[in-house]
Amino acid sequence: MKFDESESLEQEIKSLLDQRKVRYDNACDSFEQLDFCIHSEQRADFHFDAKEKRQEVQLTNWPDVGLPQEHLFILDDLAARKVLKFAPNSGLVVRDNLRRLYFFFDVVRLFLMPRWRVNRPIEYNHPTVKGKWLVDLRNGVECASLLEVFEKIAEYHDAQEEIFHKRLACYGNFLGEKVGEGGITRKQEHWLKDRDSTR
Repeated sequence: MKFDESESLEQEIKSLLDQRKVRYDNACDSFEQLDFCIHSEQRADFHFDAKEKRQEVQLTNWPDVGLPQEHLFILDDLAARKVLKFAPNSGLVVRDNLRRLYFFFDVVRLFLMPRWRVNRPIEYNHPTVKGKWLVDLRNGVECASLLEVFEKIAEYHDAQEEIFHKRLACYGNFLGEKVGEGGITRKQEHWLKDRDSTR
């Protein structure tokens, strides 16, 4: 499907799902649900929010976290928590209108990747603050099209057994962190001792 900046991401998603006759719920007007829930006969329902980067981030308005403007995305802390509410079958889809790219963050990636959190002052009836995440889009799964995003959602579904039950090493290779080694070598007798002491 051709990238069309005049069409919102929400409209683009609905058009693609309708075209492919995918069953879905549209909750874009809800404050309680994520924007979309797609239904499948083969997989569990998947909930996700749809966000857009429509303009350059004014770097002078935010703490310097060392990210180039083109890779920086600002996300509400509340929006991230809503994704967690529907875990593990949930995520975030971002369309970067400036670079004509899409990024998919499954809930695991979203909460394990490095990010910077700040409270932004706002005035709404009375002065308060709104939590914001400064996110490096390169830590998402880059996609050339919306169709590829849905392919990545399916891949995440199919990888959940590995992610949640089999993988012992730290999950993900993210920009902004270096996973080193720590602790003494764990041996079988340590596990047996721990098991026996808790039974």
